[in-house]
Amino acid sequence: MRTSWRSAAAAAAALGLVVSPVAAGAGAAYAGGAGAPARPAVTVPAPAPTPAPTPVSEEFPQLTPAVARELDAAIRKVMTEAEVPGVIVALSAPGKGTYVRSFGVADKATGMPMSPGLHTRIGSETKTFTVTALLQLVDEGKVGLDDPIGKYVSGVPNGDRITLRELAGMRSGLFNYSADEDFGKAFLSDPRRPFTPQQLLGYSFKHPVLFEPNAKFDYSNTNLILLGLVVEKVTGRKLDDYINREVVAAAGLKHTLFPVGAEFPSPHAQGYTDQTLSGKTANATDWNPSWGWAAGAMISDLSDLRSWAKTLATGTLLKPATQAERLKVVPSLPGAGYGLGIFNVRGWIGHNGSLPGYQSLTVYLPGPQATLVVLLNTDTDYQGNEPSTLFGQAITKIVTPDHVFTLPAQPVTGH
Repeated sequence: MRTSWRSAAAAAAALGLVVSPVAAGAGAAYAGGAGAPARPAVTVPAPAPTPAPTPVSEEFPQLTPAVARELDAAIRKVMTEAEVPGVIVALSAPGKGTYVRSFGVADKATGMPMSPGLHTRIGSETKTFTVTALLQLVDEGKVGLDDPIGKYVSGVPNGDRITLRELAGMRSGLFNYSADEDFGKAFLSDPRRPFTPQQLLGYSFKHPVLFEPNAKFDYSNTNLILLGLVVEKVTGRKLDDYINREVVAAAGLKHTLFPVGAEFPSPHAQGYTDQTLSGKTANATDWNPSWGWAAGAMISDLSDLRSWAKTLATGTLLKPATQAERLKVVPSLPGAGYGLGIFNVRGWIGHNGSLPGYQSLTVYLPGPQATLVVLLNTDTDYQGNEPSTLFGQAITKIVTPDHVFTLPAQPVTGH
């Protein structure tokens, strides 16, 4: 889902962080800009969340050479139309074979090809790790999902009434800091600068709350910054250390990390974005992801994300009852629901990610136990759609026509 900032005064200035079924980024969940009103929150009644109703078919085709050729053609078509420099795709299901391909270039200057072994920034897929860390603490009895955030972090608007569950489920009503105009200007004027969690919250808390707790669904990175601070307070450890040791290592992931700063392990693709003050495409590879912190700073690769897709969707690191709470989704957009740091889009469970230069999509279809991972080195929209969603849609139309991954395009001021 993607969060966007647009300034009419600065041409097409923008900055985005993905996430999920809310605006296709994992979509664009919010859009605002200088002199332009913010897009209102997605209004959804607040009944008790219920498990996703989408039935999951066991049908999944053999990934034969003929199917692979069909997938190749569909992926190349999206690449051409959306002008994506490079993309890596992995699709598999037990007993059905494996499809792993890379297309295009990792570096437009040198022509270095994309390859499956490259590291990538995963944007809002970070949310799945942060919420997993929180739920582990729930399992240990150290926090409760219905605890108010004010129990752990002071100064939060409505902090005595917003619960950890509502933060993880994007139903807090807190303003999204990455939609603040001053934040956008500060970030885009110096994208290598570091931000602290407290600075990020400051951009949010100067705005009034958007609605009462649990009244609506509204994708907000502010929620995850607060949950990251909860993990730090309860464990007495820095969030990067806790997630790297207790989530990443526990899941057996070898090439995934929560960075301290702008470090980016090699090899990696160069990332290209049009989220600049001039609106011109720039190389965002070394931009500091600290502005995303618990909501979007992490790095991974194809092999790890293929493993994480199943771990996340099946709850390997959590007690069954806690995983069941996570997977209770509330409608967010047509065909999509959001649980606790996770979405269900027509049966596909997981998350997407988007931040300047990179997008990703990691999802799992429980019936056939199918895994799909898509990684690309641009976040530039095509006709209002995030390219990661376009790839997901094209691929699932072929292999799971009853479960086509689709996140509706959202209006973005400045486009």
